Amino acid sequence: MSKIRLNIDGREIEAEEGQTLLEVARSADIDIPTLCHHEKLAPFGACRLCTVEIERRGRSRLVTSCVYQVEDGLIVKTGTPRVTKIRKMLLELMLASAPVLSETAARFGVERPRFISEKTQCILCGLCARYCAEVKGANAITFVGRGTERRIAFIDEIVSRGVCMDCRECWGLCPTGKIARETDGASFEGITVDDVLAGSYSK
Repeated sequence: MSKIRLNIDGREIEAEEGQTLLEVARSADIDIPTLCHHEKLAPFGACRLCTVEIERRGRSRLVTSCVYQVEDGLIVKTGTPRVTKIRKMLLELMLASAPVLSETAARFGVERPRFISEKTQCILCGLCARYCAEVKGANAITFVGRGTERRIAFIDEIVSRGVCMDCRECWGLCPTGKIARETDGASFEGITVDDVLAGSYSK
């Protein structure tokens, strides 16, 4: 792979073609927060907390660093006022449905959300579903519903085989701890395989 040189927070850093900004920054010990990233999983860009500001040819914009691939000569800034503002807004939105994230939110100056939401404790990061599919190959948990009805649900037929109770690896991945707290071996919201295939599920 060809080598690429870019600037992150004033530091000249060498990277390889195909790497993401998040990968390169973390390899250089530059902290970029994220709640939906896992090194064993394909980049997903759900939480957007890893947003950074990039500059190329004198023009700047915000991008999600976990899915944005490096480019030669790119200038990256991880803590500009624009970046800080968007991260605070994102955390306010997540905190409204997941108060358990208060410690994380406080790191960015968010004491309480201005928004009102159902306290589901799920931020739809998808770590559980993606890990179950990509790493375990079990597909016992998935996204269901659309828009504001989007939820995470276990598949009844798969859970009933004891797959989840023998694994439980997704429990430790959940950034809010929802799965470990609310799952006793069945599900928080069981559905059938037919529901998923038909795309007919809605809460």
